[in-house]
Amino acid sequence: MKILDKINDYKDLKNLTKEEINQLCEEIREYIIDVTSKNGGHIGPSLGTVELTIALLMAFDPEIDRIVWDVGHQTYTYKILTGRKEQFKTLRQYKGISGFSKIKESKYDHFGTGHSSTSISAALGMRVAKDLKKEEGYTIAVIGDGAMTAGEAFEGLNNAGWLDPSKFIVILNDNQMSISPNVGALYTYFNKIITNQVFQKPRQKLKEITEKLLGKKAVRLLRKIEEYTKGLFAPGIIFEELGFTYVGTIDGHNLFDLEKTLQNIKQMRGPILLHVITQKGKGYKFAEENPVTFHGVSPFDKISGLSIKKSSLPTYSKIFGDALVELAEKDEKIVAITPAMKEGSGLVEFSKRFPDRFFDVAIAEQHASTFAAGLAKEGLKPVVAYYSTFMQRAYDQVIHDVALQELPVIFAIDRAGLVGDDGPTHHGVFDIAYLRPIPNIIISAPKDEQELRNLLYTAINSNKVFAIRYPRGNAVGVNIEDFEKIEIGSWELLEEGKEIAILAVGKYVQRALEVRKLLKLKGINPTIINARFIKPMDEKLLKITLNNHKYIVTMEDGVLNGGFSSAVAEFMADYGYTNILIRFGIPDRFIEHGKTELLEKDLGLLPEQMADRILNRLINTVKKEA
Repeated sequence: MKILDKINDYKDLKNLTKEEINQLCEEIREYIIDVTSKNGGHIGPSLGTVELTIALLMAFDPEIDRIVWDVGHQTYTYKILTGRKEQFKTLRQYKGISGFSKIKESKYDHFGTGHSSTSISAALGMRVAKDLKKEEGYTIAVIGDGAMTAGEAFEGLNNAGWLDPSKFIVILNDNQMSISPNVGALYTYFNKIITNQVFQKPRQKLKEITEKLLGKKAVRLLRKIEEYTKGLFAPGIIFEELGFTYVGTIDGHNLFDLEKTLQNIKQMRGPILLHVITQKGKGYKFAEENPVTFHGVSPFDKISGLSIKKSSLPTYSKIFGDALVELAEKDEKIVAITPAMKEGSGLVEFSKRFPDRFFDVAIAEQHASTFAAGLAKEGLKPVVAYYSTFMQRAYDQVIHDVALQELPVIFAIDRAGLVGDDGPTHHGVFDIAYLRPIPNIIISAPKDEQELRNLLYTAINSNKVFAIRYPRGNAVGVNIEDFEKIEIGSWELLEEGKEIAILAVGKYVQRALEVRKLLKLKGINPTIINARFIKPMDEKLLKITLNNHKYIVTMEDGVLNGGFSSAVAEFMADYGYTNILIRFGIPDRFIEHGKTELLEKDLGLLPEQMADRILNRLINTVKKEA
């Protein structure tokens, strides 16, 4: 019988021997590999934190203590050991459990995650709340080295150092390297010393006596001497300067040493930062050898490690990346910027071909926009590649540093619309609504891969603030041709009909053409317009369309509130049009995770559903008029 079969939750860990716990680690890894091979998911990060998770659950009690995971990529073991062992089979599936931490999913998920670098701030808030309420328990933030590069992480560290709370622990999960020589006998010995009460109690007593006799200045001098001494042995001096006691580095796969260190840390005063070294993809050969690919994956074959899903069609990300390389070959002013999304945004080839013109600024979305603004100010042509959901973090910079100053930055917005299994933290449904109110910005969406190329070419040669949004996944499959400039603000009349006009944005242009086929079977011949520019709109064509059609249908893969349909409704109201408006898009709620087609079915956005709704609206209107 497997050890995992006997484990219902983390409380059962105390009944296991060391040998059984070691076996449990391997069984959990096997379970994670099995489930993610079928469902996809963030396999690499979670395989790397098996021992860390078990050590945390042995040292702390999540019913009392608050364990806050940053991003949530690495929480699969935590889910398995906090009452969701059987549910884990439904990971990222429609109506199943989330791939991230989620408050509504479990009482043990103390904070919802999905975007990086929030754990320290959230955990600090919980720590202060516990202190104000005089409640027991520790608060622990587990943050990766990538997430630690973001500004919010250091804002949280700075505030924590100033508040100087006890029972507040930050665990830096460093998986960008293998277990290095730094994790050796000297470091293990040194950490045993600085976490041991034999060292800590006299240390605290000395500080108290020094402060009474010589004052706080003398205490600060002692701390400086201590920081300097520790800096000779450990890379944590920056955390010491921020007010933390640095403990590190620790082998994150030596479970029992790690658990002992955590137990010792619990006795220390003030905020603590524990630096743990882990290996991404630990225990699965393919993930260990290729941690970037196996960070987050689609379903794959466990034996070969190869992806099961293959398509002959390129993704929009690749189309964008290839087009940018082509343009950069002819224009040396083009530079590319990404906040830690080189692979996902299709910029690998660009980074190889033009290393001096490629900038991965790490997880720093705000900096990416302002950095691009500085490049633009000096005459370069910066293209910033964001995922739609992550661009939200740079909103002030887009407004203040780019648009207000009319600096020609191009925003390539990937993963626009519903993205599927990653759920509400990753759906890119807000970008139209949050960008549309900003003056001096052009917002566009291509109907296919060739139009993406043409819009990119137009943007680079426009000298304007320009956003191009495109969806996740494979392109349509049209032939790739030479670049062609598009008149800014122009729409495209694809099919001319009567009575009904469908104005569609981006990927929904293809959906509109499918709806047209269904409606024609019912004797209805709608006009189809590719509304490729969301801002500015083609007001000339829009007026003609409003004058010649009774029904106006809008289709978009973004929120209806403030989205493209809102722009059309506002235009109608401003100019006194009374056409009947039918809107398709994302309603005023967060959309859960699941396959995109299932989510669209729930929202009534499949072609058959949209055609039926349009028909019913026509029938009901005729009845009312009769």
